[in-house]
Amino acid sequence: MFPSCHPLLEQHHSPINLDHHMTRNESLEALHLEGFDEIQTGHWTLHNDGHSIVLQVGNGMSVSGGGLPDVYHTIQLHFHWGGLATNGSEHTVDRRRYPMEMHIVNMKSIHPNLTAALDDPTGLAVLGFFIDVVYSDNIHFGHISQKLSSVAYKGQTTKVKPFPMMSLLPKHNMSQYYRYYGSLTTPPCSQVVVWTVYEVPIYISWSQLAQFTSQIFSTEEDAEQVTPLQNNFRHIHPTFRRIVSVSKDAKLLTGTAGRPFRSAASLHLLLIILLGSFISGL
Repeated sequence: MFPSCHPLLEQHHSPINLDHHMTRNESLEALHLEGFDEIQTGHWTLHNDGHSIVLQVGNGMSVSGGGLPDVYHTIQLHFHWGGLATNGSEHTVDRRRYPMEMHIVNMKSIHPNLTAALDDPTGLAVLGFFIDVVYSDNIHFGHISQKLSSVAYKGQTTKVKPFPMMSLLPKHNMSQYYRYYGSLTTPPCSQVVVWTVYEVPIYISWSQLAQFTSQIFSTEEDAEQVTPLQNNFRHIHPTFRRIVSVSKDAKLLTGTAGRPFRSAASLHLLLIILLGSFISGL
């Protein structure tokens, strides 16, 4: 349905795998996140579009600096996740996936609408955040997770009281990120995105993760067969000759096979397996 989503040789598609083939760029410092510490006026809208959960944030926030070519107005954020037993981040780190990934989508300020931005090679700036899992709830993430039951089915919408966006983010590690030029990961897959993927993840609880993997549906409420919305991530694409930059404060990935990356979710599964083996041996 979307020919532009079929990657050809040397096209710059997303997501990609982040590994040791990266270049340090000392000029990449923390982005300026205007309005992210403030509570915006009006209301925000949470929506199930059948492919993701999208939070439309209205006006009042923008991103700039950090090597971005312009000022970008924040328009929405959305999520990608896996299934009941699979991780679902879009980008990978040394070929390993995190449980989820959050994207904050920002549009270049000179454009009147998204259609115009999709004709600009740097029309969008997307901030990507890995999401990992711990045992306690993230109270700030609760602004979103507590509203998910109201948008369980495709087409459902609910209002969300604005909250400081920075409360969701790893605010002490915002100068640690990876930068490359790529595409939207959903149709029409336009190659117009300046990607900023942050090194340090957001942490949520197991129960908050389960709300996405088991309580969100890609079908309407009155559908004959209700289908869970799972594994809504795009496959990894080659970087070809693209430069993937590491910010001034982020760590260079070594690609050392002897020290594999494990998310909290995979460590939890490993612990269960080891505990089971220990009990069976008693």
